Amino acid sequence: MAEGDANVPATQVEPTPLLEPRDGVPPVIETQQALEEYAAALAAGTGPVAVDAERASGFRYGQRAYLVQLRREGAGTGLVDPVAVPDLTPLADALAGTEWVLHAASQDLPCLTELGLHADRVFDTELAGRILGRDRVGLGAMATSELGLSLAKEHSAADWSTRPLPEAWLRYAALDVEILVRLRDVLERELRASGKLAWAEQEFEATRLAPPPAPKIDPWRRVTGVSRLREARRLAIARELWLARDALGRERDISPGRVLPDRAILAAAEAAPRTEQGLGSLPEFRGRGTRARLAYWWKAVERALALPESELPPRRAPHPSGPPNPRSWLPRFPEAAERLRAVRARMRLLADEVGTPQENLLSPDLQRRLAWEPPNPVDDASVEAALLAAGARPWQAGLAAGPLAAALLDPASVPDGPTGTDAP
Repeated sequence: MAEGDANVPATQVEPTPLLEPRDGVPPVIETQQALEEYAAALAAGTGPVAVDAERASGFRYGQRAYLVQLRREGAGTGLVDPVAVPDLTPLADALAGTEWVLHAASQDLPCLTELGLHADRVFDTELAGRILGRDRVGLGAMATSELGLSLAKEHSAADWSTRPLPEAWLRYAALDVEILVRLRDVLERELRASGKLAWAEQEFEATRLAPPPAPKIDPWRRVTGVSRLREARRLAIARELWLARDALGRERDISPGRVLPDRAILAAAEAAPRTEQGLGSLPEFRGRGTRARLAYWWKAVERALALPESELPPRRAPHPSGPPNPRSWLPRFPEAAERLRAVRARMRLLADEVGTPQENLLSPDLQRRLAWEPPNPVDDASVEAALLAAGARPWQAGLAAGPLAAALLDPASVPDGPTGTDAP
């Protein structure tokens, strides 16, 4: 099938491998002059701009962008090295007022914002796929289902801080933006035809304007296996080692998991050694890297051992604001538990009716909050107002208010409905 043949559904033919960018792999933009030249071409181009960014998750500390890819009709593809060219003002000026096309925009917008690149409008191809009810919404899967193309994704988890970047990686990076605008156009037509374009546009804007996530409560509790620890002193050891690891990772710009693996933190917390030698005797601390910093890790353990009882962490993490964990509702708050069952069941039914996943129709958190504290009195208008006040988009609140008001007024009348994604 020719790429432009719109008469044959992409899913009915063998996908065509996309192996090379249309214009070849462009040289990496590593100088201010080259950046200004590409920015001028970008500003003179037409239509939306495909945008992507590559990070070094799992290798470096944080989520910094190490490569920015762009493509626009009339300008071609640009691969920008923001490490070599940190002042991206010409690029920001060229992008002003354009529509950015990204896949999973919520992942890339924060690191692009750090570079001084701010989107004025966004089209998120992954989010569009979710709203359309696609089962698989990764870029490779959607390239196949919507465009009939096979797109390799073998370098997505690479260390993009590597310099120089290998040619194969640059080819992969260029291909990522090669198809985004075409994919956008196909999805926009499908959204419009299904009456969901306004839904998608509201979701895109919410993604663009989303604030940074709130800091996690006790992030050290995310260490794998830490829930096995039952004693406060052992939890304190895990906490102090996590804090020491995080500080060292930040200082050396290395992913904390590469500085000290979770299994070492857990082993030390379980053993609760009383001497540096005892810590060093643990198998997880016999490696060359951990042994070289054994004194550093021992100081963290020492701090935990010296803490007074009043400063030890509680066994359970402090609960964030909002309703308690729904697992506790049935025995303690049976009426709220029944409302939550009815709310979730009604949203599953609605998701099945409109062909959009339940979690995209209304977040699980909003479902919990509504069931925990419904408006008084309950009616369509009050439920819609409550959802809007809690952060739902207008399309979500308008669609869900009526069914949810009925569910809250008479939970027993709502059958469980089809099984769907239902986070606790």
